[in-house]
Amino acid sequence: MRVICDAPGQTCNRLWTYVASVAQCIAERRRMVIIFFDWTIEDFPHLLHSPFIYFPLWHKWYLEHGNGWNNYKGLTWKITHDPRWDKIFHCLGFTKGWQTRTDTRYLQQTLPELKKIFRPKDEIMEKAEGMLASMRHDADMVVGVHIRRGDYATWNDGCFFYELEDYHQFMLRIQHLYSDKKVSFFVSSNEAFDLSVFKGCTCRRFGKEPSGAVLDLYTLSLCDRIIGPFSSYSRWASFIGEVPLCFLESKDQQFDADSFSRIVDYFHFENGKEILDW
Repeated sequence: MRVICDAPGQTCNRLWTYVASVAQCIAERRRMVIIFFDWTIEDFPHLLHSPFIYFPLWHKWYLEHGNGWNNYKGLTWKITHDPRWDKIFHCLGFTKGWQTRTDTRYLQQTLPELKKIFRPKDEIMEKAEGMLASMRHDADMVVGVHIRRGDYATWNDGCFFYELEDYHQFMLRIQHLYSDKKVSFFVSSNEAFDLSVFKGCTCRRFGKEPSGAVLDLYTLSLCDRIIGPFSSYSRWASFIGEVPLCFLESKDQQFDADSFSRIVDYFHFENGKEILDW
């Protein structure tokens, strides 16, 4: 039985931490344990209640009582950042899921099952599907745009931080690439701004919604194409939705039909292009 003992980063890092082990358990009919689950775990009921995946610290009555969630988050951070616990987990043969990202053995053959297990709850998918259905009434193609700024101003020396006008130009270039189609854009961002900044582009986004990050993520997974800076977020949307993705690598980037390819594992596109471990 594999036991996942780490808890790296936010939701999509966690999903990438789990997926190789889940795929292996499906293929080999094994069981697994996830000790430190993400706080969005209830958005993924098929994962939480999978018959072969166990969450020993999941006690809803405790988490929702008083400071339960805060206490759990504090415990998670404390243990996963303590070298002594790291040694204990190593001696017990536990696995750091973040280190399994190179394990690609079962991802493609189990992808149909992975889609079911990692499917969010119905309320989220109904909103995502409703948004795409509405957009497709007036568009031949919907391109998802992942706009991440904030911490990207300093991450990697700001190499992949783009101004809103840069995103506007990316979108105009996409429209030019697919000039034979009517293109609309679904915008995913945790930043508040008026979509009118993208003049000449038809754009939609969600307002403040429960489970907003997961809702945006799976709406991206339903688009026809995705663009965005290097991120595990758009990478997951491409993988789980089998949607061609193009990472934005410079503000002057140009696009052609070969710019897009779907993600087949954390480090690779379907076209063979390798993604550096930033």
